[in-house]
Amino acid sequence: MIAPEMLGPVADLPRHAAARWGTAPAIRFDGRDISFAELDARADRVARGLIEAGVMPGERVAYLGKNHPAFYEVLFGAARVRAAITGINHRLAAPEIAYILNDCGAQVLFVGKEQEPLIEQIIQECPKLMLIVAIHGGHTVWPDYPHWRDSQPARPVERVPEADDDVLQLYTSGTTGRPKGVMLSNATYGAFLDMASAMEWAGYQADDRVMLAMPVFHVAGANAGLLTVSQGAVCVMLPEVNPQLILETLGQERIRHAFFVPAVILMLLQTPGVETADFSNLYQIFYGASPISEALLAQAKARFGCRFTQLYGLTETAGAGTFLPPEAHDPAWGKLRSCGVPWPGVIIRCLDASGQPVPQGEVGEIAIHSPVVMKGYWQRPEATTEVMEGGWFRTGDAGYIDADGFLFIYDRVKDMIVSGGENVYPAEVENALFGHPAVADVAVIGVPDERWGEVPKAIVVCKPGVDLRPDELMGYARERIAAFKVPRSVDFAEALPRNASGKILRKDLREPFWRGHTRRVS
Repeated sequence: MIAPEMLGPVADLPRHAAARWGTAPAIRFDGRDISFAELDARADRVARGLIEAGVMPGERVAYLGKNHPAFYEVLFGAARVRAAITGINHRLAAPEIAYILNDCGAQVLFVGKEQEPLIEQIIQECPKLMLIVAIHGGHTVWPDYPHWRDSQPARPVERVPEADDDVLQLYTSGTTGRPKGVMLSNATYGAFLDMASAMEWAGYQADDRVMLAMPVFHVAGANAGLLTVSQGAVCVMLPEVNPQLILETLGQERIRHAFFVPAVILMLLQTPGVETADFSNLYQIFYGASPISEALLAQAKARFGCRFTQLYGLTETAGAGTFLPPEAHDPAWGKLRSCGVPWPGVIIRCLDASGQPVPQGEVGEIAIHSPVVMKGYWQRPEATTEVMEGGWFRTGDAGYIDADGFLFIYDRVKDMIVSGGENVYPAEVENALFGHPAVADVAVIGVPDERWGEVPKAIVVCKPGVDLRPDELMGYARERIAAFKVPRSVDFAEALPRNASGKILRKDLREPFWRGHTRRVS
């Protein structure tokens, strides 16, 4: 690994890596390698292009597309001009994408081939966009990314990054229904990489092959490339989660480390050919973003035959938090339902409603204190204040810490649903459903699902004398929000349970579906 004292700002990672590992492969994508030296030079070219486009320090550069090496070239290039990359979930609906583009104020957008029609649909709604670059080329109007990049000189720019500069801004939703940009800085990632270097399970050897199949618009996906570049490993990048391709790549590319959400692990175990797939080089699978069942974990350990490490973290903590080490996956430890112990440099407490720590073993809201905690939400000081106090970030997850210091997640204080690793807030879905002329009232909850962990369900009160079919309402929602947010089922009720102040009692609605479960997340 690059020595912690040499890590410096994110912008310098490819430069240090190029000096140490030179022509060794940094990223392997679609059968082709990009060396550390090439990655460094491309970042300089991107930086030059962004300056020519008028990008100033503190501004955002947007990326909308599937996984592609361009993401990291733009991330490092933007960091060199003291700007931040905003990765946008390509599964979002057009109105959601337009909102994020306008909120972050990006003047430059890098867009993938499959997302080009979405941008063409909303471009008139995004007046701040001055330059759109087609990542895969071939657009009739927008410049091709390789040509745009390579037409710039590969010379370092004069801007000097600072510790407080934001380098990555990812969007997470909230109880208001409006996505919020999480600001992650050079200082955040300096701490993140320093912590990772102190943990044996997080250490890669130079030339280790690390699979990146999870999307780079999520913090876990984005982190994968930063970790490999800082340690001289090879980031074997896949454009998206494709179970058949993942199985083939694990063997063909001699993958040693991989990160999957539990829903993907289940998909892999159900994919034809998994029984004979080659996992002989696989040393470790990381998993996280949602809990995993003990039965699925046992099946995965038996089939893959490698070490497993669970990770718990949030976008607001750069993905860092706790880890359940491989040895704790032994059932004899009694920790399989735990998400582990804190990273070095992370302090975790469970708090009551007044912000005081609860006694050991009692459930409280999980709070995290660490240098990896975000600066705040982009242009949302009030939302930042709601979750941050005295350097503590309140996660919205409810849990307890046992006598051995292991954290167990029990429920959520907030209403968020985690479906296959994607965060879904009821307010977003309810806002979309309320627009239907037949809907008088609606509540959205998460219910257990064997494949995705949990999925959204809508409980709807119809206006008097109006009939509404579930498929009609789901189709209506699909035009306005991402498909993974659309309720998988709709129940109808005469009224919704509310407290004296009118707040929907979601726990009452959820209880029948979660009865018999030892925890209220799945």
